[in-house]
Amino acid sequence: MTGLALTGAARRARIAGRSRVALAIGGSIILAWVAVALLWPHLVPYDPDLQDPLRRFTPPQAGHWLGTDQFGRDTFSRMLAGARPVLSVAPLATGLGTLAGTVIGLVAGTMGGLADEITMRALDAVVVFPTIIAVVLFVALAGRSTTVVVLVIAASFTTIVARSVRAATLVEREKAYVEAARLRGERRRSLMLREILPNLAPTVLVEATSRFGDAIFAAATLSFLGLGQPPGSPEWGASVSDNRTWLQPAPWTVLAPALAIASLVVATALVADALRHRREAR
Repeated sequence: MTGLALTGAARRARIAGRSRVALAIGGSIILAWVAVALLWPHLVPYDPDLQDPLRRFTPPQAGHWLGTDQFGRDTFSRMLAGARPVLSVAPLATGLGTLAGTVIGLVAGTMGGLADEITMRALDAVVVFPTIIAVVLFVALAGRSTTVVVLVIAASFTTIVARSVRAATLVEREKAYVEAARLRGERRRSLMLREILPNLAPTVLVEATSRFGDAIFAAATLSFLGLGQPPGSPEWGASVSDNRTWLQPAPWTVLAPALAIASLVVATALVADALRHRREAR
């Protein structure tokens, strides 16, 4: 038994160590890109929109670390400038989607019964409707704008967060501390906000981190499809779309923004996994 206990303790320690490393690496990458999004005007060696036809498709070299595109614009400068549009959309979409999903899941899970059943069936109906069709409809009705992209991405995340929070709420509401609060005569609203919600914080945090990575990828995808940032924007998805024709003769024009997207998505996945392991270890 002692050997098994030591083995279990060693395994938990190893997982905790890996989680700390993943959290440190992922968090550092995210913070670095946030700093770039805020400070890029002071970091770029060239104006990201400055065209120089004589230097078009210059390969990576001193002076142009990631080469230039078909208009002679510096790819490295455009990659840095593209961080701001992405990180202007993703946090807002993540925050709205997480907030709405938490409220819906918390209320549905606490209420139970018919209210819970109606809420979940409504969420099922939303999930069935393809997100890309919703985006096209919204863009057709409201026009292409950052606000539309934020709202559509947030709406697509709301159902995911709501299901996760509802499942966690169903577990929490059966615990002794909730029953004790009921016996004290606490009202349902107080029960949700003061008793259950604080204990859902780890679940909400993991969901928000996971959805943040999804929002980054979704924002870039919409720009790639021409439904987000306009063509010519340094935003990463738009840059990949603008330069995909030149992938063979000038692969650096596509790889730079694509790797930027990948680095940020992978970083958020590392942080989300680390937080999930910490939650499960409690």
